[in-house]
Amino acid sequence: MDKTPLTARGVELLREELKKLKTVERPRIVEAIAAARAHGDLKENAEYHAAKEQQGLTEARIRDIEAKLSNAQVIDVTQLTPTGRVVFGSTVRVVAVGDGNEAKYRIVGEDEADIKAGLMSVTSPIARALIGKQEGDTVEVQTPGGSRAYEILEVEYV
Repeated sequence: MDKTPLTARGVELLREELKKLKTVERPRIVEAIAAARAHGDLKENAEYHAAKEQQGLTEARIRDIEAKLSNAQVIDVTQLTPTGRVVFGSTVRVVAVGDGNEAKYRIVGEDEADIKAGLMSVTSPIARALIGKQEGDTVEVQTPGGSRAYEILEVEYV
């Protein structure tokens, strides 16, 4: 399996979610299943089926997080030599060519992404276009709304 790039903060968030799933959610679901079983006939017991479905989803998420953590490649951008190149974990300030709108994004792993908080997934079209480029470069990005151009104003390793 390929390594999953994560920031140190991303690893911390996944560990917190995993702990919550195992110590809070799992026991709550087990209780819900036991309570639903106590109601009798399981064939027509909606509470039982809902709890079992929730159990399956929770167990799948636990396996997913455990796999990501076991394959994590933690990248601490502050330990890299600043070269002005856009890399995983760097913060990039760009301006849209045409309308002049500026934006600032930190390129992070998929699980950390939150575009409203300025955290862009490394797998997004814009991040893929920016990776490897440097301050002053202009990149073309194919978006659902058509082609957009962005100029890289600044790259930070914070």
